[in-house]
Amino acid sequence: MFFLYFLCVLYGLGMLFILVYSLAQGHLLFHFLKARKNKDKAPPPDPKTWPTVTVQLPVFNEVYVVERLIEAVAKLDYPPGLLQIQVLDDSTDQTSELIRDKIAEYPDIDFQYIHRDDRKGFKAGALREGLEKATGEFIAIFDADFVPDPLFLRRAIPHFTSEKIGMVQSRWTHLNRDYSVLTRLQAVALDAHFLIEQMGRNHQGAFINFNGTGGVWRKSCIYDAGNWHDDTLTEDLDLSYRAQRKGWEFVYRPEIESPAELPPIMSAVKSQQFRWTKGGAECAMKHFSKVQAEKHPFRVKFHAFAHLFNSAIFIAVLLASLSSIGVWWAGEQGLIPAWAMQGAGLFLIGFVLITLSYLVSFFFGKKSLLGSVGSAIWQLPLFLSVSMGLALHNAQAVWEGLTGKKSPFVRTPKFNLESGKESLSLNRYLIHRMPVTTWVEGILALVFWAMVGLAFSRQNFLFLPFHAMLALGYSLVFVKSFNSYGLGR
Repeated sequence: MFFLYFLCVLYGLGMLFILVYSLAQGHLLFHFLKARKNKDKAPPPDPKTWPTVTVQLPVFNEVYVVERLIEAVAKLDYPPGLLQIQVLDDSTDQTSELIRDKIAEYPDIDFQYIHRDDRKGFKAGALREGLEKATGEFIAIFDADFVPDPLFLRRAIPHFTSEKIGMVQSRWTHLNRDYSVLTRLQAVALDAHFLIEQMGRNHQGAFINFNGTGGVWRKSCIYDAGNWHDDTLTEDLDLSYRAQRKGWEFVYRPEIESPAELPPIMSAVKSQQFRWTKGGAECAMKHFSKVQAEKHPFRVKFHAFAHLFNSAIFIAVLLASLSSIGVWWAGEQGLIPAWAMQGAGLFLIGFVLITLSYLVSFFFGKKSLLGSVGSAIWQLPLFLSVSMGLALHNAQAVWEGLTGKKSPFVRTPKFNLESGKESLSLNRYLIHRMPVTTWVEGILALVFWAMVGLAFSRQNFLFLPFHAMLALGYSLVFVKSFNSYGLGR
């Protein structure tokens, strides 16, 4: 009986965390809808005197996309003499040669090439070193897979309407949204973050984050907040919290778009997800207690909790899903009262609120309602299933972050799918060593398909939607992972 109680407690705690997280998402959705009412507000006027700007391009082994990046940044429309472009190159391959040859094509543009041999501090270290040589009052940052709009700076800089504003973040859009089912599902997740979460938090004065790229910092804000730290894998989230805790204000502008490329294969998605979720957990351990101890309104502290610990939802999903098998069995054996089993199923309401947030962001800006409904019918359930299927992989990352286990900054392979010359199997940056967790994902897929079968054989459908989504999610993650790790073999 003790083991049964233990499983019930695990299930209850996991689903309770998901419910609390869903309430936070629902509150963000409410503020997103309120913020939408101000969408027609006139943008601030251009400054009388444009300030100096340094654009930083942190690069590490990016032979497929670095030339495209430099070409795009060279087209930035900004007053002559006020723009400096730093290429912060930590590369150990021919990327460095490509960079030098490419910037030589633009003798009239102030390119500054900075190469490091030791890669100390990874991206944070590169940004920190570049900042020492930056001449701009403002610092714009773009990762290698981005293609900034020529008018980006002219649209972003006017939003620094006060000396208190330390950062302006733009909305990521997607160069290859329709490349595959996998890229479509990633777009669903990112769109929800950049619309519901960023707008919802910013509208109510809660902490938001610089997303690592596609944003502009006031240089004095970076220095005042303590500069870039490299003790977490998400240096962007870390600096964002340090700056806002010191009183700097952040502005999020969804109408300023920053196009970027989505990872097209599962192994690349996993490396990116691992870094984001582990880094988020590291920042939670670094900042949460300090935020709670400071004088902030309850809503700010509540959303800081949901924001910093949002990656812990993968641990909650993993625990709830595994323990639900025992809870289902106990219900079948009559060891749990019927009313308690029905109450356990009510926890699934949390998924309804989360789904609603994704649904609203999915329809944002869509021109064809009928076509969007058709896409939503299959994309949203599939997205939620794959998200659950990533629970094991991401839970490991979160656990490492919460417990302080350190790991190197693993880059996400880029492909330049726009070129039409992509060959996924020949990409030199692919990881071909398949981790043990991938095999475990395959086993979990079989386990939850078995639970789906048992639901029909026993006519007990209480957990059927949950287990069916888990079975589908783990199956897709396993198959896509197996295929992507095997590319090029």
